[in-house]
Amino acid sequence: MTDLTSSAHVATAGTAPSGESVTIRRAADVSRLVNTSTQARSNARIVIGIALGGVFLDAYDLGALAFGMKDVTREFGLSPGGAGMVASAIAFGAIVGALIGGYLTDKIGRYRVFMADMFFFVVAAIACALAPNEYVLAGARFVMGLGVGIDLPVAMAFLAEFSKLKGRGNKASSIAMWCPTWYAAISVSYLLVLFFYAVLPDEHAGWLWRIILGFGAVPALLIIAIRSRYMSESPVWAANQGNLNGAAAILRSSYGINAHVADDADLTPAAPTRRAGWRNYGELLKGMYLRRTILATVTAVASAFAYNAVAFGLPVILSSFLAQSMLSTILVSLALNLLFAFTGGLLAVRLVPRFGAWKMTVLGYVCQFAALLGLALIGKPDSGAEAAISIAMLALFLLGQGFGPGSHTMTFASLSYPTSLRGVGVGFNQTLMRGSSTVSLFTFPLLSAALSTDVFWVIALAPLAGLVALLAIRWEPSGYDVDAEDFAP
Repeated sequence: MTDLTSSAHVATAGTAPSGESVTIRRAADVSRLVNTSTQARSNARIVIGIALGGVFLDAYDLGALAFGMKDVTREFGLSPGGAGMVASAIAFGAIVGALIGGYLTDKIGRYRVFMADMFFFVVAAIACALAPNEYVLAGARFVMGLGVGIDLPVAMAFLAEFSKLKGRGNKASSIAMWCPTWYAAISVSYLLVLFFYAVLPDEHAGWLWRIILGFGAVPALLIIAIRSRYMSESPVWAANQGNLNGAAAILRSSYGINAHVADDADLTPAAPTRRAGWRNYGELLKGMYLRRTILATVTAVASAFAYNAVAFGLPVILSSFLAQSMLSTILVSLALNLLFAFTGGLLAVRLVPRFGAWKMTVLGYVCQFAALLGLALIGKPDSGAEAAISIAMLALFLLGQGFGPGSHTMTFASLSYPTSLRGVGVGFNQTLMRGSSTVSLFTFPLLSAALSTDVFWVIALAPLAGLVALLAIRWEPSGYDVDAEDFAP
């Protein structure tokens, strides 16, 4: 039996194995041990935390320029086309990155892809901060987008494959953690903007966007510094490649499970007909995966379109519709994100093991649809009372996003497919989701200028489409052992 341990990265700071020796004979045994692990004595939670650090970077970098585009436009004398090029570069990079990242995550492993994409964030953040012109800035933002796109498939794979199957802290709950992490990153970017807006002298106010973009390199460097000590390859992915020795070493290091490979173990890769390749994108549209792909795609596209129109347009909504100053716009945006979107995300993590992703997503879309109808009916507020109601509707929208589609569209994307298809499944989902985000970010200012507050009637179609898809396809991924589909005869 060949020792393949070296081909799967094992953390150097492992947990000492204890208890009786566990014998592994096939890849399904590794999946079962992960699914039933309490993680009480393991590094698995640290791995999950580091993966969420990647999600934090994704959100921070995507939202970091929200308050800086006016300064960038002024500094470089940009035309509307030039401003659009800079603003959209990261989104186009994320579209390309998601497609490539999904393939690589399944092909060469979770660990290698995750470690590589951290360098994208460092290099791109520094290049953005030092950009001498709009072309360098757009190019750096595109590279940053590649990192964002590549990161989410691998981060979701880590969250799914280092978590147990059922109960508190299960796979659906771990994946839902991406949502409050995302909103925490957006809030951090708001806080940094607020801090530097207050302390920078007026003559250096133009530095604000450079500082905010450059700060993205800091958490990436921290992750790089601790990666080899705590990060491991996914044991389930390693086992699926036929690398049971590597999987056993990871179980000993990351879980403290005294796992050993039997002499007569089956080293045949799981799901041999679905070995990693570009053709696996086509597998998402076949058999039982077609319905799941449709549901995951429609809910993700709908969520991205509505959220980006409202959340990334939040400063515009508050400053234009509610006549807020720059400072109060930052403060209200920060408060809404922390009190409602972030809190909703925490509720999703807590409640999804009990209620499931399907029910919570339905309720979230209902809240969003009601909020958008309220905003459309009120229109431009003519009084303090109407302005307060409008802000309450924005809060309801963000709360619904947090505990509903914001958290669980990623659950549908990640847990609708087994290990052999998870990377391409999330990559495909993110490619279309990023496309929806790009369309939303591009069309919202145009629709807003043409329709004013009637734009909310258009945005309301997105959660309605999500509701229709959920009612048509009642698929519940939480608590379902989707990885077992790789081992089915």
